[in-house]
Amino acid sequence: MPTILGQNQYGKAENRVVKITRDGDTHHIKDLNVSVALSGDLEEVHLSGSNAHCLPTDTTKNTVYAFAKEYGIESAEQFGIHLARHFVTSQEPIHRARIRIEEYAWERIETSDANSKFIGSDEVKHSFVRKGQETRVTEITYDGEQWQVISGLKDLVVMNSTNSEFWGYIKDKYTTLKEAYDRILATQVSGRWRFNWTDDEQRMPNWERSYEQVKKHMLHAFAETYSLSLQQTLYQMGSRIINNRSEIDEVRFSLPNKHHFLVDLEPFGLKNDNEVYYAADRPYGLIEATVLRDGVEAKIPVDLTNL
Repeated sequence: MPTILGQNQYGKAENRVVKITRDGDTHHIKDLNVSVALSGDLEEVHLSGSNAHCLPTDTTKNTVYAFAKEYGIESAEQFGIHLARHFVTSQEPIHRARIRIEEYAWERIETSDANSKFIGSDEVKHSFVRKGQETRVTEITYDGEQWQVISGLKDLVVMNSTNSEFWGYIKDKYTTLKEAYDRILATQVSGRWRFNWTDDEQRMPNWERSYEQVKKHMLHAFAETYSLSLQQTLYQMGSRIINNRSEIDEVRFSLPNKHHFLVDLEPFGLKNDNEVYYAADRPYGLIEATVLRDGVEAKIPVDLTNL
């Protein structure tokens, strides 16, 4: 039976690069995990084994490290844009580059005055502790003409200890869940947002400020929504971002409901007045949805990949 070659890509995945910028005694860290995927005129490397159009994956790895030195890392998005443009414009067989980046944030360690004087410095500016709130992510795709930038975050755990209810749902013979009029609402946010910057003629967003503002609006919406369902909260989070950030047209969230169940303390003669909970890790409800600017077509893949 005859076969044909379908969609294909190749590259070097998970290149860990840490860039230290030394501004005198003050140091700054950018800590990235960069994955490169290239596609284009690559049929022969699959069909006949000819490598004439194949840029070695080891070369893509080396390019990541060289670019960290040559261009620095202003932001994950800007670094990914430099890489994608390079691979598409420097290699004729390569028609499309996708750069996926995870960024791990660090914050400066504040030291005591006594210790600073002990080491001979007024202030320590080279010691850091890894931030643990979330992992920042971005995906840059370039085909020589158009850009697509989808940024986001994952593993951001948030909780409301009240102002959440869940009742009025469908009940059948298998339903055992009791209606809740005051419950804990917690989730581990995985979110992606797509920028409407698509070509070099447009003004490029301020990637760092955009991320900070998107996260701020997302958290404000989570905290300020009196929630009757996690779906409602998700929609408010996405809407707040779209309404406040003109550079973003689409937001997609995947929100696992981190269930907290009241523990029955009556066998011990104790009343549990919404104080003691059992935090269940699985199974969990998984709420996913896309929020769009009116008139915009959805482009963030449902499974958050982009083959």
